[in-house]
Amino acid sequence: MPVRDAVDVVPAKNPGPGTGPRPARPWDAFARARTALDAFEHIVGGFGTAVLALVMLLWVAVTAVACLVGVGLLLVPGTLRAVRALADRERARLSQWGPEIIGREPGTGPTGLREAFADRATRRELRWLVSHAFFGLLLGMTGLTLPLTAATNATFPLWWRLLPAGEATDSLGLVSVDDGASAFAVSLLGLGWFAVAVGLEPVLAWLQAWPGRRLLAPDPGTDLALRVAQLTSTRAAALDAHATELRRIERSLHDGTQNRMVAVTVLLGAARRAVERDPSAADAMLEQAQGAAEQALAELRAVVRSILPPVLTDRSLTDALSGLAAGCPVPCRIDADVPQRFAASVEATAYFVVAEALTNIAKHSGARRATVTVRRREDRLWLAITDDGRGGADEAAGSGLVGIRRRTEAHDGTFALASPPGGPTTMEVSLPCGL
Repeated sequence: MPVRDAVDVVPAKNPGPGTGPRPARPWDAFARARTALDAFEHIVGGFGTAVLALVMLLWVAVTAVACLVGVGLLLVPGTLRAVRALADRERARLSQWGPEIIGREPGTGPTGLREAFADRATRRELRWLVSHAFFGLLLGMTGLTLPLTAATNATFPLWWRLLPAGEATDSLGLVSVDDGASAFAVSLLGLGWFAVAVGLEPVLAWLQAWPGRRLLAPDPGTDLALRVAQLTSTRAAALDAHATELRRIERSLHDGTQNRMVAVTVLLGAARRAVERDPSAADAMLEQAQGAAEQALAELRAVVRSILPPVLTDRSLTDALSGLAAGCPVPCRIDADVPQRFAASVEATAYFVVAEALTNIAKHSGARRATVTVRRREDRLWLAITDDGRGGADEAAGSGLVGIRRRTEAHDGTFALASPPGGPTTMEVSLPCGL
């Protein structure tokens, strides 16, 4: 909820003109309405996870009963993974609306019944599951009912005549409607419900999120340990990406430019020896040497551009991505709304991510069209590359996706890939803005 200034009245020994409560400003009401709308959106998301929590709680109960006869022991690992997945989903949802909640590292956590009982984090996740399945669901239903009730009552004069005689009442059945005046009174009641919703939605959203923030957050000190582990991992990824890039540059220079320069040297030596005995042959060799030197220069220029594209220095990230889309064999649309510039390393990473993704689309996807969306979301640069190809992209297939992930994680970014068989394929990359 919006918080007004801590002090609205300025104390003074001799009150004078202008001293007193600050008058309400018209835009304060709009700010409260916007806050209530955001809270309603939060409640809708929480209601969805609460329904999933209720289903998961029933499955946990079934697994617990089955464990009494031994069969449930086979279900325990899958159940624990499902609980962790749902808890991580709630952590991600809450992190979008407040401080980030860091969960476990992927692939970690207990898999057996005894380990689960001994693991404090698992016990906290189960406590959250019970709390969210009941209280989160109840608060979500309340938060959804308030604006629906307000809208139903506010629009009552428009449709009350469609109801059977004697059944036209407000949502609570307090006002019987038999004429336009009473219908208008119900609409006024709807405006009151809107005011109640604006005041209560932020409170309900906070109450719904409170168990998750309390039970799903790591223990004191765990946050720092996880962050250190994460930074260690990203540092290793950065070193790997740096070593891979050096190997790529060395291979490009060795296999391309160096061979061209060797050819130039050989041709110049041959031409020098042929000058006196066969000038025409020497002229042809010099022409070949010149062509080889031009090719070597072009390859050297390509290597330099692959290190840091000059277009990012001369122009903007949007222009650089538009150049990539123009050169892509698959029709590609760039949807970029980033008027400001970012750190050079961030823009370079975004450029190479899109370049590698479009290369993969052209080579492997069989797509007819692709879309690159670029936005700034708070303090992060967000990219989404989508194509309508056959799908089934896999990092283990050696299609460059591992390199994209390493480049992204080296900048403390996130990488997500969704590519079901049959498509479409969507790759999402989020990078810190570096501003």
